[in-house]
Amino acid sequence: VQLAESGGDLVQPGGSLRLSCAASGNIFSINGMGWYRQAPGSQRELVAWITDESNMYYAPSVTGRFAISRDNANNAVYLQMNRLKPEDTAIYYCNAGVRLNSESPALDFWGKGTLVNVSS
Repeated sequence: VQLAESGGDLVQPGGSLRLSCAASGNIFSINGMGWYRQAPGSQRELVAWITDESNMYYAPSVTGRFAISRDNANNAVYLQMNRLKPEDTAIYYCNAGVRLNSESPALDFWGKGTLVNVSS
């Protein structure tokens, strides 16, 4: 199973970006999917999460600015980021709980990350 992120870029403060993540490989089903980020010198933190029933969680620092969504038919998850701030600068990682068959538990998979740089 592979997760591939895209959409990271250099953007000015106040701007918007949309991150995409597509899962591929031997996938039976996907439970939760989400986005983490890691800024230089900081620990990786959860940004947003969406369950297979579309229940969503947002970190307080992004609530009201970011929106997570998923496309179950294409095993994809998206993160719409609005009103970006310099403190949003980080590498953003996609994460998913993937079941490989009907009897397997959900296994944790990560993408390689995409860089979001918010700077003027």
